[in-house]
Amino acid sequence: MGSNCKAILAPPTSYISSSSAFLTYSCSACFKERPKEPHDEFAEQDDTDELLRKLERNTFEYALKSNEAWANYKGHQNPAFFEKLASGQSPSILWLGCSDSRVPETTLLGLQPGDVFAHRNIANIISPTDINSMAVIEYAVVHLKVKHIVLCGHTCCGGANAALGDARVGGIIDAWITPLRTLRKTNEEELKALGDDGKRAVRLAELNVETGVGNLMGNWIVEEAVRERGLTVHGVLYDVACGKIGDLQVGTAGSSAATQETGGCQG
Repeated sequence: MGSNCKAILAPPTSYISSSSAFLTYSCSACFKERPKEPHDEFAEQDDTDELLRKLERNTFEYALKSNEAWANYKGHQNPAFFEKLASGQSPSILWLGCSDSRVPETTLLGLQPGDVFAHRNIANIISPTDINSMAVIEYAVVHLKVKHIVLCGHTCCGGANAALGDARVGGIIDAWITPLRTLRKTNEEELKALGDDGKRAVRLAELNVETGVGNLMGNWIVEEAVRERGLTVHGVLYDVACGKIGDLQVGTAGSSAATQETGGCQG
């Protein structure tokens, strides 16, 4: 990753010591620049943190102990934090994204639990026939009164890569990514002109977001909220290689063409 990646403008959530911390930074270079936080001493004295150092990171036990360390830190930082969450939610953003483990919405936005209502599926496909996503959208718009809907695609998307060809991936998965393959065939000339599969996959991910935003704008619940209370709809692409989000300027923003170059993964 390039050294010009910048830390997001939110307090780092390094709730355990630096040897095992989860950091809300967009690249590892930022870790070296991180100033010591007041809560680091608290974390280093925690017995849970000592145990975390001895556990393998990819185990379920590690995840449970990491949760304990996080909960202890959040409660120490703000004793009313969990009490406030338990009283209800009023998120301003509905996030529609991909299930990819590298694209966790709250982390990459630098926000907190309670800030984002989220729905994720493989390749962030938004279809009017998918009752799951339609139920999430209805609840978020009608009951939670979110102010913004963000549909986020990303680079290095396995669904987009798979949709570039017709090779069988798996029964249900093949059925699920059919809209992406249809989108590829509809835009075949444009995609072929890009020269390599990396660029094609990124462009297909963008086209998928544009199509999904179009489906959102055609949803009568969304359309009514846009008209009556100023709900905004945005299509964006997250660059896994540097942690930044590019606005594709679709939805209530207007233009259907991306105004910002969004690079794919290098190497």
